[in-house]
Amino acid sequence: MDNSKALSILENIKKVIIGKDDVIEKVLIAVLARGHILIEDIPGVGKTTLAKALAKSMDLSYKRVQFTPDLMPSDILGINIYNKETGSFSFKKGPIFNHIFLADEINRTSPKTQSSLLQAMEEGEVSTEEGDYVLEKPFIVLATQNPIEYQGTFPLPEAQLDRFLMRLSIGYPDKSHEVNILKNHKSIKNMENIEPVVNKQDILNMQDEVEKVTAQDSIMEYIINIVNVTRNSEELQLGASPRASIDLLKAARAKAYISGRDYVIPDDVKEIAIPVLSHRLIMSPSSRIEGKSMEEVLNRLINKVFIPVI
Repeated sequence: MDNSKALSILENIKKVIIGKDDVIEKVLIAVLARGHILIEDIPGVGKTTLAKALAKSMDLSYKRVQFTPDLMPSDILGINIYNKETGSFSFKKGPIFNHIFLADEINRTSPKTQSSLLQAMEEGEVSTEEGDYVLEKPFIVLATQNPIEYQGTFPLPEAQLDRFLMRLSIGYPDKSHEVNILKNHKSIKNMENIEPVVNKQDILNMQDEVEKVTAQDSIMEYIINIVNVTRNSEELQLGASPRASIDLLKAARAKAYISGRDYVIPDDVKEIAIPVLSHRLIMSPSSRIEGKSMEEVLNRLINKVFIPVI
């Protein structure tokens, strides 16, 4: 399987997101799996830079919206405007009508505005009084939120969290990489080294190829067993949904594709299981009291699941 175009995207983004190869790969996995991404991290680690570099590398349209408490659904989706001459309304499309939509600090706006993204994320459409509008593919919502600051925020409900294929964290760079960032911060900010390496049709073709990646029945069973163990654990109050099973399979196929294989292996599933599942689960009260982290609990549960031999 020819993964050269996927690798060229990774190498291109690495020019501005230094030392975070694993995060870049997972973002591309989500894109090729037709999924949306939630980046939960502190300010200043490169979330917006990553979104811009992704859009520019793929030659896709991009729009960033700063989510605030007074943001309205019409500020995202669009608005009907009355035309005096014709005596009718026309729909002016909002910023969501772009290939990559960056919802910056999504948890700072009201639940009403947050929920306006649900249909677009699930169905790729926007419904208004004037009719339904199909969003041009590929369509990716890349949302960010600060996990530290809670004042004036509205936590995302489980229904919306479940529509993100992955939750990622960029994290601080190590010392050597941060030196490179300081030396090249101007070119990084201006995206001087980023040029399109693929186009919209290339992305659509790669997404189609990902869907053709083979997953044996044993891999399907492995995914189901991982999901089931989250539903039956006393450490968790809410387990993973059937949508989580589907997303885990889609992400595993994309991981295999980027690795140059046309078939999924158990390591593909295991490597992306935590970012695909962790944001969909709720810890039990006892686990929270004991100070357990979701990643710690999930990692322990996954390690209990039998790994198939293929």
